Amino acid sequence: MKIIITGSLGNISKPLATQLIAQGQEVTVVSSNPEKSAEITKLGAQAAIGSVTDESFLVNTFTGADLIYLMVPTDFGATDLRGYIKSVGQHYANAVKAAGAKKVILLSSIGAHLDSGTGPIAGLHDVEQIFGQLKELDLLILRPAFFYINFYANIGLIKNAGIIGSNYGADQSIVLVHPADIAAVAASKVEEGFEGKSILYIASDKRKLSEVALALGAAIDKSDLPWVEFDDTQAYEGMVAAGLSEEMARNYVEMGTAIRSKVLWEDFEAKGIVPAGKIKLKDFATEFAAVYNG
Repeated sequence: MKIIITGSLGNISKPLATQLIAQGQEVTVVSSNPEKSAEITKLGAQAAIGSVTDESFLVNTFTGADLIYLMVPTDFGATDLRGYIKSVGQHYANAVKAAGAKKVILLSSIGAHLDSGTGPIAGLHDVEQIFGQLKELDLLILRPAFFYINFYANIGLIKNAGIIGSNYGADQSIVLVHPADIAAVAASKVEEGFEGKSILYIASDKRKLSEVALALGAAIDKSDLPWVEFDDTQAYEGMVAAGLSEEMARNYVEMGTAIRSKVLWEDFEAKGIVPAGKIKLKDFATEFAAVYNG
């Protein structure tokens, strides 16, 4: 099949492209960075260089594709993050329709069943709604859990203050996922095929934040690493001080409140889903240590 992958060579898109190429698929990787062309070609894929806000480029790229994997790239400079996410989703939908594409895998997020109060995830809710209105489209929506790799943002805090934390507490549970597990699920769904419109949750593990601190701490020889809960103001000010824009910090704090209130997982929990990904917390802790010590 001719398959288009958005997301350049990101944490999900690169392993997904690699697995699809191994299946014998004809893969084109979309990137806004011309410098990625050589690496994309080296993987065995074709490079399509252009902006996800350029519908003409998207239509040209999507035309003739048997399947398109779509994800909204992060724009840390966005002044209206939800509006940006929704606008990219609309550009994608317009291009899919204009190109006559019939099969799409859409990367969304756990918590996207909620229309507000979830920070950046609310934008993905909007994108899900846009694609849900498209007719004659086989649509598989992926709702992965909280990415393990988000904990990399805590490395500075650990090194400078000897703690890890956010605006949710140590005794709370968190549903976790590894990007490689997301890619593996997406690749398997491409190979087995899908029809109609469906939603698939993807999770690798479920742990308390105290367990996260214990596992990551043990991996970096800080066995007493505590998980510290900040209030929303402290979390916001800490993110801004670390270099995030006010808009990004506000959105991440809001997502944290959704974790704290447990609403982010409510649909996942109601469906009785058990994390099935191969990469568990102890496995990620080894990866975390390599980055921490690198």
